[in-house]
Amino acid sequence: MYQWSDEELAIRDAVRAFVDKEIRPLQDELEHEGLPPYDIARKYYAAFGLDEAGGELFDWQIRRDEAAEAGQPFDEPQPDGVGIGGGPVANVELVKAGMGIPTAIGVSIGMAAGTINGLGSIEQRKRWARPLMTMEKIGSWAITEPDAGSDAFGGMRTTAKPDGNGGWVLNGQKTFITNGPYADTIVVYAKLDDGSEPDRRKQPVLIFVLDSGMEGLTQSKPFKKMGMASSPTGQLFFDHVAVGPERLLAGKPGTDGRESARKNFIGERVGIATFALGMIEECQRIAIDYAKTRELWGQPISEFQLIQLKLAEMEIARVNVQNMVFKGLHAQRTGTMDIAEASAIKLYSSRAATEVAMEAVQLLGGNGYMAEYRVEQLARDAKSLMIHAGSNEVQVTHVAKGLLRR
Repeated sequence: MYQWSDEELAIRDAVRAFVDKEIRPLQDELEHEGLPPYDIARKYYAAFGLDEAGGELFDWQIRRDEAAEAGQPFDEPQPDGVGIGGGPVANVELVKAGMGIPTAIGVSIGMAAGTINGLGSIEQRKRWARPLMTMEKIGSWAITEPDAGSDAFGGMRTTAKPDGNGGWVLNGQKTFITNGPYADTIVVYAKLDDGSEPDRRKQPVLIFVLDSGMEGLTQSKPFKKMGMASSPTGQLFFDHVAVGPERLLAGKPGTDGRESARKNFIGERVGIATFALGMIEECQRIAIDYAKTRELWGQPISEFQLIQLKLAEMEIARVNVQNMVFKGLHAQRTGTMDIAEASAIKLYSSRAATEVAMEAVQLLGGNGYMAEYRVEQLARDAKSLMIHAGSNEVQVTHVAKGLLRR
């Protein structure tokens, strides 16, 4: 059975100490005062050497790929991983103080830089991916639109029209874009509108890289949200944005970007389970501590069977979600994860986190409803997991289709 390794447990303890020292004192500013999470994320990256390690690994990959293109041998040993402090076990700890930092990192590096590294040329990767990998710059990944959320491809209305000189003109808008208000580098999905396919739903999807400040590009202010307040989310508007051929990922207009997006969906949905696990563990910790110290009728409420039932059900949820995290990580590392299984993991874990968080609020009673006890923040954040990365209703469809294909 997969479980956290000794190295991962050491990472967990180190990240937990960082969270307690550097993030928890700023929780109110992140949650209620609009403090962007990026300087804290950079401090976290620097504290654990992730910035330098990410740059070293990227440079090694570029040298390897340049040698392959030139037909030359390459026997330089790969640098050690990404340094202490990274990976799923770190996300479990980071999310306990708020979703902003792990979400910012996951979207900027995992999705924006990941897409550029997966599809871009060596020059594109050097120009746009490396600054994201080291957290020098912040990235966003823009696919969702006002009329294209769950139906991301079919409902997409953002278009890229050829300009007659080898480039394109982008028009449209994106919404619910994580890091959107502050992103330096933006990966944008758009429909190719060249007249060859009259059915808009069937038009090829192209992927472009944009830079903040380009003429015609507008980044909105952050939305005010029910939860995930520490994670800036906004809109992007494209008004005749001119993009040259050097900004097209995968190199040619005939390439359809749907498959790259689906791969990101799988990673994102498994990642939701790590967030859910962190929230469940934090709710359980707060609830246990409260139950031991809160007295009613002359005894701690932990002595009451109904309270014990709530705590026991939290533990059942924790064990189930942790096992799903382990299964998901193993499947990702062995290449055996499909979108149906990822959707099942996301569906269950987000439900479990929301239920546990609401039970923690109930267990703490009036105190649970107050911001000072933090479970109300966890409840609001957990609810977002049922919508984020594809609503749970859509996950049901993916799971069912996967079963029916067997």
